[in-house]
Amino acid sequence: MSVQERKQRERAERERLIVATARELAEQQGWDAVTTRRLAERIEYSQPVLYSHFRGKREIIGAVALEGAAEMAVTMRAATSGADNPRERVAALARAYLDFAARNPAVYDALFQLDGGLPYAREDTPEPLKDAFAALVEGLSEVAGDGVDPGLFTEVFWASLHGLATLTRAGRLLPEHAEPRIQLLVDRLAKP
Repeated sequence: MSVQERKQRERAERERLIVATARELAEQQGWDAVTTRRLAERIEYSQPVLYSHFRGKREIIGAVALEGAAEMAVTMRAATSGADNPRERVAALARAYLDFAARNPAVYDALFQLDGGLPYAREDTPEPLKDAFAALVEGLSEVAGDGVDPGLFTEVFWASLHGLATLTRAGRLLPEHAEPRIQLLVDRLAKP
């Protein structure tokens, strides 16, 4: 291995460490606790080293969001792979999405609430974000209904899931109605 390759590998490892540490700190204490100073202390590198990888917290949030989008896509595809029919796939997808949001609140915030500097719904949208949306489309396209654009249907369904995730996290919805909400969403929006 050349010196150049070793340096590139070390740089990539440092970057992964920064992102993992930021995510861990955000999940434990919230995004307000994630500062370059605290990250530098935790990973035992200087702040200038951090800035050589990321221009600031905004880019770190974006990196966590991209990692989270990739995980979310895998989670949703895994959830729908075992379902026997389209409606079961949609319900499984909805449960997986809401469970992901509940288990990873800091990642969910990085994806959908905070400014990570990532472009959404554009040509230059990063691949992990496109793939997470594609995982939703794959799980929903069969139930969009005749003459309905699957992408548009997915946006509406996704907006509903996002609303449920956000309101549930904020304590605005009764937790005991989580499953009936999913069933109502599937029954109303997913055509047989």
